[in-house]
Amino acid sequence: MDLFLSIALSFPTLIFSVMLCVAMFYWLLAMVGLVDLDIFHIHIGHGPDVEGMEFGGVAGLLLKFGLDGVPLTLILTVVTLLAWLISYFAGFFLLRHMPWDLLRYGLGAGVMVLAVVIALPFAGLLLRPFRGLFAKVKPTDSVSLLSEVAVVRSPVVTLQQGSAELKDGGAGLILQVRAEPGRFVRGDRVVLIEYLSEANAYRVIADGGGPSGTKAESPRTL
Repeated sequence: MDLFLSIALSFPTLIFSVMLCVAMFYWLLAMVGLVDLDIFHIHIGHGPDVEGMEFGGVAGLLLKFGLDGVPLTLILTVVTLLAWLISYFAGFFLLRHMPWDLLRYGLGAGVMVLAVVIALPFAGLLLRPFRGLFAKVKPTDSVSLLSEVAVVRSPVVTLQQGSAELKDGGAGLILQVRAEPGRFVRGDRVVLIEYLSEANAYRVIADGGGPSGTKAESPRTL
């Protein structure tokens, strides 16, 4: 146990240990509904619309390793876990036997970078089969959902975050929703009135009544 803690709390494994603790704290908050599961979601898309297009930065990396369409928080968690395992065993079999601190820290820095480089493609292999599970939370036709009634599932809805569940006769859709702060809390029924393409979310207003998952009546004009 002492050896395990010594390696886990030494460079470079310590960096990934801290990141894993942050990830665990995030998932605990997500489990109790205090944060959205896909608050850092990056969606690139599929099909002919993206063929021949070039992506840079984070989007390019996700597309390269087959991680597009998966919540970024889940990707970071898996990459961090794999990098932690790589750095831990590097420390166990190599770094702890180094005679000089300078050499150990120099090799540790290389191990840290190499661990992330190795972890990315393996994370892609592990998460690629699950991309279809996250596709259902992205409606294929955003316009067709306008005027639908959903139920808020996040603690609150603000201009930056919030989610609601729309009953579609199947597993249901989890949608990102936006509204003025203080208007809606978990359990409130809302109507989708506008699709915000940049945020991949819907602006919502209060529902005037009717069963959840049905079309709300359009306001009459005089």
